[in-house]
Amino acid sequence: MFAIRLLPLFACLPLLCACESLLSATTADVAGVASAGIASGISKNAAVGTGIGLGVAAGAAAGLRYVERRVHAAEQDQIAAAAGPLAPGKVASWSVVHDLPIERNQHGQVAVFRAIDEAGFRCKEIVFSVLGGDDVPDGFYTTAICWNGNHWQWALAEPSTARWAGFQ
Repeated sequence: MFAIRLLPLFACLPLLCACESLLSATTADVAGVASAGIASGISKNAAVGTGIGLGVAAGAAAGLRYVERRVHAAEQDQIAAAAGPLAPGKVASWSVVHDLPIERNQHGQVAVFRAIDEAGFRCKEIVFSVLGGDDVPDGFYTTAICWNGNHWQWALAEPSTARWAGFQ
């Protein structure tokens, strides 16, 4: 019953756009309050309450990380799509409008500086910018994209920039 009253709080989480640390903290706090309500309805045992609390907090954190990965994948897909048709030395614009507004919409420029088309690999090394207020670059980043047979996609598997905390 108590957890049902918290549903409006969960519904408001996407409104915390561009406040990643606040969103993470809020998710943890709401999960803690919800788990306390669930635990008190199930058992008065402290160990059971702790177990429920840890489980709910871990589930909430995993859910938030999943949504963040989807947001970052959308950004990566837009950059790769903009860079894919470019020849080395050419520049294009990229932008993304997020379906889930947990981060601000992004835009910038992308340029191809090297194309690789050998031994069955069709890849490009690119540099891209993320433009902030007044379209001043927040930063420049490099990555690789490759043709997977259907579309251009991000080729790096692990994060390599501190700026986007897991964007690449």
